Amino acid sequence: MSPCFTSHLCLLALPAMSLLLLFFPPGWSYDGLTPGCHLYPFNVTIRSDRRGTCKGTQLVHACVGYCESSAFPSRYSVLLASNFTHNITSASRCCTISKDTKVKVRLDCPQGRHHDEIELLTAEACRCDMCRMSRY
Repeated sequence: MSPCFTSHLCLLALPAMSLLLLFFPPGWSYDGLTPGCHLYPFNVTIRSDRRGTCKGTQLVHACVGYCESSAFPSRYSVLLASNFTHNITSASRCCTISKDTKVKVRLDCPQGRHHDEIELLTAEACRCDMCRMSRY
């Protein structure tokens, strides 16, 4: 293969590699790329005031990901009932918490002062469920 042809292949491969690095940065695990709705761990820091006089950190979980949704032409009965304004019907499902639990966060204060505990809710299990405005 000629050096000219090889360099052209390299120039074509660079944008593709850049896109891969953009969408899948180094350090991401395969587990984080699986489709669906999953528990996602993150640390939360609670402070007693703006200065952070007393504070504590706790690992909690959220539900992240996506669920299948669809849209389709409305049935004739729906069209009639809506005076032909509701011509698309959607069935949306959102990634949401199906089971939660309480965790206690201990707030440590300087010089051995009082230690408060605050309860937080954390996700224990996730599922795809009907989207509801009250949840978001």
